[in-house]
Amino acid sequence: MYQWVVFVHILAAMIWVGGMLFLALVLVPVLRRETAQARAAMMTVVGERFRTVGWVMIATLLITGVWNLKNRGFSWEAILMGDVLHGRWGQVLLIKLLLVTVLITSSAVHDFIVGPRSTRAALPPPAGDPVRAASLRRAASLIGRVNGLLALAVIWLAMALVRGLPWW
Repeated sequence: MYQWVVFVHILAAMIWVGGMLFLALVLVPVLRRETAQARAAMMTVVGERFRTVGWVMIATLLITGVWNLKNRGFSWEAILMGDVLHGRWGQVLLIKLLLVTVLITSSAVHDFIVGPRSTRAALPPPAGDPVRAASLRRAASLIGRVNGLLALAVIWLAMALVRGLPWW
């Protein structure tokens, strides 16, 4: 069972992080060639679809992450009381969990506030506001890039939990 839980955890991370990287490295650059309205329409459709997939993957990662702790021999009491956070391994886990918390929070801001406002502002006038749309698009892009970097850091820390850090 342990291998299956690890497999699902890695698969969920691949889908979520891979999707973020696809959006930032492939879709957004291609859409820059389109009109503001076409770009907004495509980002709305793709964003809404990926938002669903992404949040299912986040839930999967949270569930399988806790399950992985249990499978590594930690009791529910040690998990719930934070005893898993002691020692070097626990310090790496704590940093990973803090980054995950920041990543989930910034993803929520991006997915439920900035992204939707950006696409609404990009609608044709009178409903849209091109100046506000540009500002929100830049904010969404920045949050997306930061999320991508945070996700890569989380993956690196996950690898460190399994294989150790090079300086240990």
